[in-house]
This record gives sequence, C-alpha cells and structure tokens, in this order.
Amino acid sequence: MYNKDLAEQGDPMPTKHISKTISKPTKNKKAFLNDTTPKLMTNDGIKSEDMVRVRERQQIERLKSKKSFLKKIMLFLILMGPGMLVMLADNDAGGVITYAITGATYGISIFIPFLILMIFVAYIVQEMTARLGAVTHRGHAEMIFSRFGKGWGLFSMGDLIISNFLTLITEFIGMGAALLFIGVPLALGVLISAAILLFILSFRRYLVIEKIILAFAVLNLIYIPLAFIAHPTIAQILKAFSFAGIPSTGSLTTLVFLLIANLGTTIAPWMLFYQQSAVVDKGSVKEDLFYGKLDTFIGAVMMGIISVAIVVFTAMTLHTTGTNTLSYTDLDFANTISKIMGNYAGVLFSIGLFEAGFVAAFALASSSAWAFGEVMDLPHSFNRKFSEAKPFYAIFFASIIGAALVVLIPNAPLGFFTLLVQITATILMPPALIFLYFLVNDRSLMGDKVNGKFTNIAVAAIIIGIIAMNTLLAILLVNGGHI
Repeated sequence: MYNKDLAEQGDPMPTKHISKTISKPTKNKKAFLNDTTPKLMTNDGIKSEDMVRVRERQQIERLKSKKSFLKKIMLFLILMGPGMLVMLADNDAGGVITYAITGATYGISIFIPFLILMIFVAYIVQEMTARLGAVTHRGHAEMIFSRFGKGWGLFSMGDLIISNFLTLITEFIGMGAALLFIGVPLALGVLISAAILLFILSFRRYLVIEKIILAFAVLNLIYIPLAFIAHPTIAQILKAFSFAGIPSTGSLTTLVFLLIANLGTTIAPWMLFYQQSAVVDKGSVKEDLFYGKLDTFIGAVMMGIISVAIVVFTAMTLHTTGTNTLSYTDLDFANTISKIMGNYAGVLFSIGLFEAGFVAAFALASSSAWAFGEVMDLPHSFNRKFSEAKPFYAIFFASIIGAALVVLIPNAPLGFFTLLVQITATILMPPALIFLYFLVNDRSLMGDKVNGKFTNIAVAAIIIGIIAMNTLLAILLVNGGHI
C-alpha cells in the first residue's frame, strides 16, 4: 500500500515527490484523477487519492510562503479541524447522556478530576493518530492492512463498521429526542437529521464539509453556560478533588460501570480512524505537525471542559432531587431538566444534544467509509465526485440511513443501549491502541517522528488501565454485582 523504498528513507510519501507529480500538465492530471479503478497506486508509489488532494495542499503551501501574522492565523484556521472535530464529536449524544447520568447519580464527585485526566489521555492517543497520518499520508485502516496483513486489515475494518453502526443508532436516538422535545415528531426529526447529513456531502470538498460540521460543533459549548446557571460553588468543585469526592453510597459495580462508560466516551476506536483519515484527506504533511498538535490539544481541552460542565449541571439539578437516571432516556433528561430549571434549560439541553448527535454521526459514518475504501483499495475521499467513489459514499449513506431506520422500529430497546455502547467502545479500545502503538513506533514508517519514551509509557499505562477496569467490572458482575 506504500512504496517500500521511500519508507526505508524514513518518509513513506515525501511531499516533494507528490509535488513533482502534481506539476504535470493539466490534461494528464485530469486523466489521472478520473481513474477510478481499484488499482490506485502509480509506479512511483503515489496514489490517485493523493492527487485528488492537490488543491488542498496547494492552498496550504501558498499560505506557508507568506510570513505575516495574519497569514499564520489563516493557515491555522485551514489546518485546524480534524483534532477539534474528533474531540467535540467525542462528546456525542451517548456521551452527553453518560455525563448526565454520572452527575445525576454521584453529584460533584471524583468524576470531575477523572474527566480532567481524560483530557490528557485523549490528547496522547489522538496526537499519535494525527502524527501517523501527517507522516505516512495514509489512513489508519490502510496502515493496519499494510503492516499487519489482510486478515487484520479486514478485521479492523469490519469491527469498526459494526461498532460505528451501533454507536450511530445512539446518535439518532439523541437527535430524535432533542427534536421531539421541541415539538418535532420522532420519525420526522430522525429523517430530517439524516437528510441534512447526506445533503452536506453535496459540497464535495473536504475542507468545506469540515468547516460546516465544525460550525455545528460550536453548539457543544452550550453546556458551559448551563453549568453556570446551575450556580455551583467553588467549594463544591474543590471538594471533588479531595477524598470527600469519592462516592460513599451506591454499589461499587455502578461506580466502575460509569467510570468505564466515561472512559469509553473519551477515547474510542472510531476516533483513531477518523482523525488519521481526516488529516490525510485534508492534505496535511509532517511539516504541519505543530498545527495538528495544537488543533488536537485545543479540541481535547474543549472536550474536557464541556464534559465537566455537563456533570456539574446535572449534579446541581438532578442529583440534589435524588432522581435515579440510570434508566432514563434522552427525552426523560430534557423533560426533567425543564421541570426543575424551566423550559429554557430543557431547550438548551436539547440543542446541545442534537448537535452532539449530529456531529458524531458525520464523524462515525465518515470513519466507516474511509476505512472501507482504504482496506478495499477503492477511491475514498470527500474531494471526489459521487460517480468517482461510489462504494465510499455508499458506506456513508448506508450507515446514516440504516441507523436512522433502526431508531424508528417500534418498541426497540433504546434506553440502556446508550450506556452499553460506551462500554463496548472501552472493551474494543486496547486492541486498537496496540495497533497504533506499533505503527507509531515503526521507524521505517515514521522516521524521526516515532514516539518518545514518555508517550510510550503513557500509552502502556492507558492500555493497562483500560484492561484492569474492564476486568474489575467483569469480576464484579460475575460475583453478583448489580448496576
């Protein structure tokens, strides 16, 4: 899937090599771009997907040649996106409900410092994917296929598409409930959401599509003013960082279950696939890594602040009433918040819930489509026309439409399903992290951009921690623990 001679030089796809190819006469380039056969690799190791991204790369290089401060800001605005989008999409509809259940169940507790710790966990993991994509110019699924063989490549793709589809269902549950709260019938709300997601693809350029989705993602910030409206005190927040912040009531099984669910909504396998492929589709290279790291860090901080805000808000509104929300649906939360705080609070909560589901639905369907195209060696870029990448767009369409239709099935068990999806993400995370660990430590791929010692220690600690928490939950459930 990549040129081995170039890989041995420490740069699997040198930028200068791409530049030589893209400087060919226009008519040759057009013919190359229209080549939609499964054989996507040229003799020099460059793929037609690289050629499709020429326009994105040229725009970035023009800005890099300018030294003014304004141009640097514009450069960052163009290069930002994959990191912020994946982090904000991580606060998806299921994540919002998980945080809400956490706050309602335990109040302002040890979960506050836990979620702050997750900022660093998410950054460490996602920075590796951004670096891997910028250096190799290949998506995550394609790199697994190339380095670990066809079997692991197909497994990772199939596992991702199935888990993404299950998570997509929870996003449509959230979007449907949010619109239902403001008076839109469930079926109509779900179908409208799906239609908007599919319509956005008509812009047919990754940079444009990304900015549209990021504009939606800004609504995730709505939970921050909601937290302030609930009037938490500084003393209550600080208490969460002491031993007094450790829950003293409730079952240990529930505590571990919610810790794992919160971890699962902070880092998930689809995030690795999405950000790496997004970095590639954007045309970023290793010279852009400073901006990629900054983009990822800002996104991680925003994700952490918003998750804490949701926990604080529900702790101050639902926990104080003694409300048991473990079996709550998305709509139950909006209705209960509306009764306690007023209709405006329910509306704001619903707007944030809709945005969370919408942005995550795009990211999930995109990661599935990218993974399929990468592993099957088919055209896989939002910079391609529908006619040039039919299988790629077919996976996106099928994921969105299929998940939307499942939500419309009468009496489907949608409630507890949301939390279980977060748990599933945590269970699947260690294998995904192990693949990532080996890839970013492969010097033939990464050259001098391999992991440092600190990052490797941190990744090992994350993997061990996830496995330990999953094992503890299994032991508690086997021994009669109840959630």
